[in-house]
Amino acid sequence: MTNIKLFESKQIRSVWNEADQKWYFSVQDVIEVLTDSADVKQYIKRILSRDESLKSNWGTICTPVEMTAADGKKRKIQAANAKGLLRIIQSIPSPKAEPFKQWLAQVGSDRLDEIENPELAAQRTRELYKLKGYPEDWIEKRMRSIAIREELTEEWKNRGVKEKIEYAILTAEISKATFGLTPSEYKEVKGLKNQNLRDHMTDLELIFSMLGEASTKEIAVNTDTQGFEQNKRAAKAGGKIAGDARKQLEIKSGKKVVTSENYLPENKKKVPISKTNE
Repeated sequence: MTNIKLFESKQIRSVWNEADQKWYFSVQDVIEVLTDSADVKQYIKRILSRDESLKSNWGTICTPVEMTAADGKKRKIQAANAKGLLRIIQSIPSPKAEPFKQWLAQVGSDRLDEIENPELAAQRTRELYKLKGYPEDWIEKRMRSIAIREELTEEWKNRGVKEKIEYAILTAEISKATFGLTPSEYKEVKGLKNQNLRDHMTDLELIFSMLGEASTKEIAVNTDTQGFEQNKRAAKAGGKIAGDARKQLEIKSGKKVVTSENYLPENKKKVPISKTNE
C-alpha cells in the first residue's frame, strides 16, 4: 500500500493518523488517478448509485481529514485508510483499477490457504523477511518472537483480557519493565514512525523481548491470573525478569542493549532521540 502514495507518477495525498496507527489517503486523488475523471464528485455519486452496500457504509469508510490542497491551503477532504480505499477501488470499473482488484483476489486466496494450512503463513513471512534483506539467524529469532507473542496473547484472551487497548497497555508494561521504554518511546529511539518496532530490533533486543513475554506467560499460567489487573501485575513481573537480566548483561559487557540501530534504508533514518533505558 505504500506504493499507492505515488501512482503512475501522480502524488496521492496521505497523512499518518497517530490515534489508530494507520495511513489515510485522499479518496479524490485516488479516483482521479484511476479514472481520469474531470468531475470526481459526480463520479463518486455514480459509484454510490451502483453500489448500495458501499453507499450505506460510505460514512464509515470515509472520514474528513485535513490535507494540503493544490493552492497550498489546508482543507478537510474525504479520506480512507488502506482497507476502506481498497473497498472503494473494488467499485471502480476502470482498467487502471484492475491490478488492485487482482491483488485483492490473490491476498484473499492466500489467506484462505493459510487458514487451511497455517504453516504457509510462516513460510510467507520468512520469505518476506528474506526479500527485505534480513539475515537468516535474525529471521529465526523473529519467527520465534512471533510465536511467543501469539502464545501470550492467546493466554490473555483466555484470561479475560479485552483486545486492543488492554493488550496495548499490557505490552507497554512488559516493554517498560524490560527495556525502560514504552513501545512508542522505543520507536523514537530508533527513529521509527509507522514501522513495526520488532522488525527493527537487534538480536539481543529480540531475545530480551521474548524473555519478557515468555516470563509473563509463565507467571500468568502458574498463578492462574484472571482479568486485566491481575494480568497487568504479571506483565510487570515478567518484564522485570527480562529487565534484570538485561541490566546484568549491560554491567558485564559494558554496552547498552537498547540501540538506535534499525533496518530502515539510510535515506529514511533519523537522528535518534536520547532516551534512558534504566
